[in-house]
Amino acid sequence: METPFDEFTGSAREAAVLIPLASVDDEWHLLFTRRTDLVDHHKGQVSFPGGRLDAEDISPEATALRETREEIGIKPEEIKLLGSLGEYLTVSNYLVTPVIGIIPWPYTFTVHTLEVSRVFTIPLTWLADPLHRQEMVRKETDRGVIMYLPYDGELLWGVTARITVNFLIALGLA
Repeated sequence: METPFDEFTGSAREAAVLIPLASVDDEWHLLFTRRTDLVDHHKGQVSFPGGRLDAEDISPEATALRETREEIGIKPEEIKLLGSLGEYLTVSNYLVTPVIGIIPWPYTFTVHTLEVSRVFTIPLTWLADPLHRQEMVRKETDRGVIMYLPYDGELLWGVTARITVNFLIALGLA
């Protein structure tokens, strides 16, 4: 029987995501997107803007900024980069670098509707509350999977939830 982990052949593909921080009504939020059902991978899932490293990308930061512009229209010069977190190897064999940046708010997004079906934010205080998430262990891999309770109809789980929790830990909020 084939599992998602059977894809771990060869070297991982490099990717980067932006962890977009926005000050919404004087409270810090993280911005997320929901992927469409038209994309090849992770259909309908909540994610950060991001994607594969292209040949012209000189760094994970360049990848995160390019992908954010392509997916939701925020110009790279409008994002204040703050740093990055360590890399994550996903079950789909991507080595993802999360890049942290402050985005302007409010913002008129230009959404690439073939990739993104929704843009939304979740307050850091809600994300940091341990009652809003749980961690389960997948029997077939012994890897922990974080899943948040639904927020505004959206389900945050998997590597995006893991990155979120590790970001909260880095901030001293979790």
